[in-house]
Amino acid sequence: HVQLVESGGGSVQAGGSLRLSCKTSGDSTTHYSMGWFRQAPGKEREGIAAISSSGAFTYYADSVKGRFTISRDNAERTLALQMEDLKPEDTAMYYCVADTSASALTPWRRKSFDYMGQGTQVTVSS
Repeated sequence: HVQLVESGGGSVQAGGSLRLSCKTSGDSTTHYSMGWFRQAPGKEREGIAAISSSGAFTYYADSVKGRFTISRDNAERTLALQMEDLKPEDTAMYYCVADTSASALTPWRRKSFDYMGQGTQVTVSS
């Protein structure tokens, strides 16, 4: 089993930046794909970024492409999401996710990963 714990959320003004982190524990996630989802009040959960187990392949939702960057450090067992030029519509609870598939493409297309953390809140004010 895998545990995922997010951190780094907070409140920021539009145009600002935040860096989210996800620390994994339990079973090794070295061969797992990982990603980030978010959910705003009254909206469906949205996959925003995913990364393959090696880090060689990344995927982004159109809404964040060019502003967010996903990365991972398998040695440190961490996943990160660097968020730039934040907008009020980025306000949401952000969740770290992991999947037993090494390729992120399958869970990305399925819009579902095997494991999800408890989330960290990001609030962007105008």
